[in-house]
Amino acid sequence: MITLTPHYSVMLPEVLSALSLSGASRCLDGTLGAGGHTEAILQQTAPNGTVAAFELDPNAIAIARERLAPFAGRLTIYHASYADAVDYLEPESLDGALLDLGVSSMQLDNAERGFSFLKDGPLDMRFDPDGGRISAAELIASASEEELSDIIWKYGEERASRRIAAEIVRERKTSAFVTTTQLAECVARVLPRNPKSGRHPATTVFQALRIAVNGELDTVESALPRIAGLLKPGGRFVVLTFHSLEDRIVKNYFRRESADCLCPPEQLVCSCGHRASLKRVRIGTFQPGKSELSENVRSRSAKLRVAEKLPREDA
Repeated sequence: MITLTPHYSVMLPEVLSALSLSGASRCLDGTLGAGGHTEAILQQTAPNGTVAAFELDPNAIAIARERLAPFAGRLTIYHASYADAVDYLEPESLDGALLDLGVSSMQLDNAERGFSFLKDGPLDMRFDPDGGRISAAELIASASEEELSDIIWKYGEERASRRIAAEIVRERKTSAFVTTTQLAECVARVLPRNPKSGRHPATTVFQALRIAVNGELDTVESALPRIAGLLKPGGRFVVLTFHSLEDRIVKNYFRRESADCLCPPEQLVCSCGHRASLKRVRIGTFQPGKSELSENVRSRSAKLRVAEKLPREDA
């Protein structure tokens, strides 16, 4: 078992405030990680609050189990995707749900996981190495140049996606990509570092491959309505995002589900029959404060969105 360094829990006070849980609340943490958010939720809802936590990364689960051992009687951990929570929990059984999306700091900081271009390691990038998905190395080896270009453009929003894909295909003809350093150096040959931005040229490529390897955006899209169905009326749905692609999905879902009609604005009489199932607690996002940004630079891209479950009209 690989030992990971526990990560910093982003926007912890804001998350707790947004969830607005009481002492007997039942909450879902869809992305357990090292257990920082779950620990705070269990502390806040003592002595009777409970958490159902989901996590794909077996190493993170091991760390979280040890950290959260004092709360064992109030915590259930599932080695499963948050998108599959409906297979384990009853409809309208939760007072709150939290998703902290993307890769965690402890995964980035562990070279053996292959998520970071800053540390040399195997080119893996899978949240669950035993979950049946192919690794980033296998994806790079098997995808066509066009497929690689599409992945880098779609999931990394990288304008130089075609040039990068062409260079990857050219290089793999003579040497298979097996390490993170190999890929980072290949990208850097196409995109030299821009001193003004300070961002490594491989940032968008690593993000794109990670999203593709783990099917992250499809998971978010399918999970949102499922998890909303698990919330009781009045339950809060809290989502932390770290890049525009996943945030856009959450924003659009919350906006759509907070509307009583989805017909075109020029249509005077509603024919869609849609009724709001959520109420946005805030139009827009909460973001980290200055003190948190000074302590944890990785929180700079965090956005927090909050919605509240509405009662069903037939209830």
